Amino acid sequence: MDVIIMMKLLSRAALALSLSAMSGAALAESGQLSTEDANKQFVIDLGIGAMVKPRYEASDSYLVYPFPIISVGRFYVPGFGQVNDGKRRTGPFLYPAFNFIGERKASDSADLRGTKTVDWALELGLGGGYRTEHFRAFAELRQGINGHTGQVGQLGLDGIIYPHEKWEVSFGPRADFASGEYMDTYFGVTASEAANSGGRLTAYSPSAGFKSLGVAARASYDWNDDVRLHLQGGYDRLIGDAADSPIAEGGSENQFSVGVGVSYRFAFDLF
Repeated sequence: MDVIIMMKLLSRAALALSLSAMSGAALAESGQLSTEDANKQFVIDLGIGAMVKPRYEASDSYLVYPFPIISVGRFYVPGFGQVNDGKRRTGPFLYPAFNFIGERKASDSADLRGTKTVDWALELGLGGGYRTEHFRAFAELRQGINGHTGQVGQLGLDGIIYPHEKWEVSFGPRADFASGEYMDTYFGVTASEAANSGGRLTAYSPSAGFKSLGVAARASYDWNDDVRLHLQGGYDRLIGDAADSPIAEGGSENQFSVGVGVSYRFAFDLF
């Protein structure tokens, strides 16, 4: 029996890792726990959704991307006990932050003519903040791997309401910032790229700083004790050196996204 439980746990962990390697990663708040689940050591919601978002940052064309949904309702650590008991409460919180950026090629758009291919990038980091039942403030910082090796982060503030016991709705402003290496990778234009663009682009070297301001909203509905439906959307406006980039001028400073998803709850004891 212990072997079976361990195999199930490993398979869930593998699923979580595979989902995290998709575009538009999302962390969701866990919904209300049933009486049975409230007595389990671990309660983890895993799911997947589809999101319509720009083909690349500053693009004016859109594609559909998959995105993972991950939330932790209860979590047990031997020696410390139930570090997350699934109850809504006031206080600080921490969470893993991650994102995936797909490969960008000159063939993706005429606006990128002459630019070099930017390989896919994985961003891993940590986020934290403070929340009450109807308010959440957070900040996160991620380190890029592969396609870029810069740092990127986000500041956010949400209002949280519960129109019905099965509904949770959150919405609020966002501010994204990035290091010079990130900005140069996605918004910079080298002299050779400008020469190869046929006059579409001019050489440009952006600096670190805030790159966008926007708003985000999410609505989640508890279909039953195990299945949760999600709807989310957002709008970001490129600012500063990001907005002044020839790549953004050829594309769009306005970036929209909308997505839907479903998650399933796994509740189990391990220790």
